[in-house]
Amino acid sequence: MAVRAVVIEADGGSRGNPGPAGYGAVVRDPETGEVLAERSESIGTATNNVAEYRGLIAGLEAAAELGAAEVEARMDSKLVVEQMCGRWQIKHPGLRPLAAQAAGLVSRFTAVRFTWVPRERNRHADALANAAMDAAASDAAPAGAGKAAAREATVVRATGTDPATTPASWEPRPTEEATRLILVRHGETERTVQKRYSGRGDVPLTERGRAQARATAARVAALAPTVAAVVSSPLSRCTATAEAVAAQVGNPPVRTDDDLIECDFGVWEGHTFAEVREGWAAELDAWLASTRVAPPKGESFVTVAERTGRAVDRLRSAYPGETVVVVSHVSPIKLVLRDALAAGDAFLHRLYLDTAGISVLDLYPDGGVAVRSVNDTSHLTDV
Repeated sequence: MAVRAVVIEADGGSRGNPGPAGYGAVVRDPETGEVLAERSESIGTATNNVAEYRGLIAGLEAAAELGAAEVEARMDSKLVVEQMCGRWQIKHPGLRPLAAQAAGLVSRFTAVRFTWVPRERNRHADALANAAMDAAASDAAPAGAGKAAAREATVVRATGTDPATTPASWEPRPTEEATRLILVRHGETERTVQKRYSGRGDVPLTERGRAQARATAARVAALAPTVAAVVSSPLSRCTATAEAVAAQVGNPPVRTDDDLIECDFGVWEGHTFAEVREGWAAELDAWLASTRVAPPKGESFVTVAERTGRAVDRLRSAYPGETVVVVSHVSPIKLVLRDALAAGDAFLHRLYLDTAGISVLDLYPDGGVAVRSVNDTSHLTDV
């Protein structure tokens, strides 16, 4: 039976770059996460980038075989994603035929979207690729060496030579190359005090929330004497916080971005956790168990992550080497930090973010990320 839409997760790598290489690809149902197809193959000696393109091609071929019309291709290779989107040039002549083959497959679908994801969220395809690399390494080992000896002789996937991956190094990196995001959660509202779900409802700051915003503004000014932009969720609890910050950092205009708005909690809006547990126990359990599940008439965290990821990518591209203040809500900020730290979904339930708390991360042009601080509330001691 043909499926309307699918998600492809693809990866590839080599032991040595170039070295024994392989790829993996998984095709999923976007609603349930069910695996519809898997592909993996050892491809002999090749580079990381060649293997990554081969993984994408295998995933697109599998999606076509399933009769899919719409595809989202998720990869942890920034290079392949940016090249397929047309934002980066394909300079290496060895990649051009593979990119052309992938583009030919893309033309067979009604719509294809490419999304970069952290490697932690691409674990299934990564595992398939690593198994294929192990097999390639075994094939390349000297006669009689055996599979175990071949694995001992290999090294982990090289990242220092691949601009699509985060350099695996403790070496400090120059901060002037990075786009620095200062992530600010809005100040206190009545619903945060009462611990009620507060999503799309436009709830204003309390008097204490306004004081928190002023204290946060002073702290941001101390952290970043020069700010290129202040970008905010369109809800008033964020724009009021953002305006207070802007007043302390040279009055740049406050720009709103709908992708930074809070999760839509649907029918749970305005209710406490206890009330939701009483009225929607099964739905709550399902929501807590999976980021793919949305509250009734609401929005899943997967959807929130997709739009906050778009917002972050736009800021990285628009403000290279500059500092941007981002004022948003607890869910979008948690999801940005989860992806920056390559953490699992359990991170979302274990991280606490205070109102008016500040987190700082640096985004490098090659896809590298450095989280500088999380939930700094030192400026709120007397508020």
